[in-house]
Amino acid sequence: MKLDVIKLDGGNAGSVDLDEALFGLEPRADILHRVVRWQRNNAQQGTHKVKTRSETSYSTKKIYRQKGTGGARHGDRNAPIFRKGGIYKGPTPRSHGHELTKKFRKLGLRHALSAKAKAGALVIIDEATSEGKTAALAKQVSNLGWKRTLVIDGASVNENFAQAARNIEGLDILPSMGANVYDILKRDTLVITKAGIEALEARLK
Repeated sequence: MKLDVIKLDGGNAGSVDLDEALFGLEPRADILHRVVRWQRNNAQQGTHKVKTRSETSYSTKKIYRQKGTGGARHGDRNAPIFRKGGIYKGPTPRSHGHELTKKFRKLGLRHALSAKAKAGALVIIDEATSEGKTAALAKQVSNLGWKRTLVIDGASVNENFAQAARNIEGLDILPSMGANVYDILKRDTLVITKAGIEALEARLK
């Protein structure tokens, strides 16, 4: 699979052969869904908490005598039936994460890359470098027509480019090791440098 390579100024920089095993798969929604669900569940804090009847601040005294009132039999005001009483079987702090094999996670990333390639939303650039000026980079991004864009670089990100991109809305940059299914799918355009292609191919062998 061959794709043209461009420069940030829009100029041509040749072409590159993409691995069909990474960019030529038929995307499967079920695989992508499982990987995204795994990512989002692992990112969930799980700090939600309610008070049980042993933690509410009412007295533990029986509110009225057992018999003779004509009403229901009650103990104290901490019971779940009363307003501001303890909650029965409410949420408690826990981890929402679950296991997903490394092999399946790699497969999900391949399908995400292939989905962008099939949709025509994959752009290959020569390199992601900048002088560190936000205005100059913003003009280049605007001329290229990039809106919600993720840039994936090689093993590390160019410091000046990252600094310039920091205040540009809709533009994010990640090193190749940070590439993930959720971030790829939620952007309109995926931009990968030539160094990023090499790093992803080595990572997803």
